[in-house]
Amino acid sequence: MARLLDAVNSPADLKALTSSQLNQLAEEIRQEIISTVSSCGGHLAANLGVVELTIALHSILDSPRDKIIWDVGHQTYAHKLLTGRRDRFASLRQYGGISGFPRRGESLHDIFGAGHSSTSISAALGLAEARDLSGEDYRVVAVIGDGALGAGLAFEALNHAGHRGTDLLVILNDNEMSIDKNVGALARYLTQLRMDPTLYKARTELENLLKQIPAFGGIVHRVVDKLKDALKQVLVPGMFFEELGFSYYGPLNGHDIGLLRWGLRDALAMKGPVLLHVVTTKGKGHPLAERNPKRYHGIAAASSGDNGRSNSQVFGEMLCRLAKEDDRIVAVTAAMAEGTGLSRFQEQFPDRFFDVGIAEQHALVLAAGLAVGGKRPVVAMYSTFLQRGYDQLIHDICLQELPVVLAIDRSGLVGEDGPTHHGAFDLSFLRIIPGLVIMAPKDGKELEDMLAWAVTHEGPVAICYPRGSLPPLGHEEPILLGRGQRLRTGKDLNFITIGSMVGPCQGAAELLARRGIDAGVVNARFVKPLDVDLIENTPGYLITVEENVLMGGFGSAVREFLPDGRLIGCIGLPDVFVEHGPCPVLHEKYGLTPEAISAYAQKAFSLAREGRKSLG
Repeated sequence: MARLLDAVNSPADLKALTSSQLNQLAEEIRQEIISTVSSCGGHLAANLGVVELTIALHSILDSPRDKIIWDVGHQTYAHKLLTGRRDRFASLRQYGGISGFPRRGESLHDIFGAGHSSTSISAALGLAEARDLSGEDYRVVAVIGDGALGAGLAFEALNHAGHRGTDLLVILNDNEMSIDKNVGALARYLTQLRMDPTLYKARTELENLLKQIPAFGGIVHRVVDKLKDALKQVLVPGMFFEELGFSYYGPLNGHDIGLLRWGLRDALAMKGPVLLHVVTTKGKGHPLAERNPKRYHGIAAASSGDNGRSNSQVFGEMLCRLAKEDDRIVAVTAAMAEGTGLSRFQEQFPDRFFDVGIAEQHALVLAAGLAVGGKRPVVAMYSTFLQRGYDQLIHDICLQELPVVLAIDRSGLVGEDGPTHHGAFDLSFLRIIPGLVIMAPKDGKELEDMLAWAVTHEGPVAICYPRGSLPPLGHEEPILLGRGQRLRTGKDLNFITIGSMVGPCQGAAELLARRGIDAGVVNARFVKPLDVDLIENTPGYLITVEENVLMGGFGSAVREFLPDGRLIGCIGLPDVFVEHGPCPVLHEKYGLTPEAISAYAQKAFSLAREGRKSLG
């Protein structure tokens, strides 16, 4: 029997389907997502939860004329299947394939790119305002999760949209989850709405009753208005949103396509900003994902996996050991306790653990306050998300010289999640901040040692480490401020390298030795302060290597103080947003493998000996 999905080449094809066919289509899409993600990896639970909502949206709206803005972006697999990418869906997150997130260059239906959360309402309001200024007529819908709604950016957008009174529909996809369980007062508020959906019915019945009262005479009219306002305070479940200027509808069952289509038609017919509250189950249709949505938030491809403990695990376990010895140590994260390795700390030290939800700016200022109060806060955050709190890092932590440790996970390339998640810029944007110590470990043991040193340092420290695990390299030495280590001495040339590139540089040095070039390796350990003496006293020509953009990064730091011509090349990431794909493939493409590093070094060394211009 042919699948309905195989006949859907655009959202317009949904218009002719019956209610039963739409429900059948939902099951076919759900199975397609499970099958593909099991093979390619990706975000499973979130996408399974929005299948019916996506079908309902595309069956009512006219995309791409009508604009759908997806928040975060890891809930768009059904959207991709319905918008002409079914035949390419098997290439999801594969090198050269379609992205796991909305991408404007990939489809006209991907209106706004997203990988970080809480941007959808702002972007949708901007589109709606542009529409009105241009005198156009199309509908704008933002789909945002309850976790993303807790971020300050989302509140700012709600406040402005309510003030403007712009025609706009915000769909709150409420599944009680972001990456980890949602926290905070807003999460509790939404739980109350979910637990008492009869309030919506009561409000509707109240409004119908009031419409039947004949409003003859000013006194009766004023009494009715006061009665309605008073009862509204009690009976309107979305009073919070109503006070912000939104008309509130819901909560609705997010897996009932017929109900969703009815709710969408009603909400889209309203003037001004409207919030439609939809309750979904993360992982819907996959029993394991429904029972454990956190585990199935993102899963790896069937053939992938890291050997040994991940850097996140190394960090989390070491922090627990340190916290047992020092009761000043506290941990802060932004809705990513599991991903950063802090789950064990949360279990062992619940009173000293702070999950602030998707609120990176607040996390950093909270840590600053904890430090002023005499604690030693360790903030665990992905590199790409730290970008969202850059001002707080500068203004509230570093300017005040506070002893806050930044455990920056996912530094460097992260693989299939692509440009929105690569930590390709941290060494550059951190290096310009006065007073911030920046470190990067070559392996797990060095990560442990750096963390133990950092929590004793009287000032801000950033430790940048990659996703996955780093193979043990040995050569352990005590961590001293601004001191690197010489791992191998070469009289011809030496690699000055940092973090994840130490291992590849050692491999490159061995390859060069077979070609008659005596190459050494210096593990800088610190991006700031640099071990200037060690680098100056390293013989031969020098080449820097880093898994970071070259502009303003580690190599730039070395070049700034060493302009004497001995630095014959800098290897790192180019001035581009690196695409998605397996890290080994990306490392090969951008010259970060031992083979590529040695080939670059051999050419640069030959040019330098001939007195010609270096490779730069």
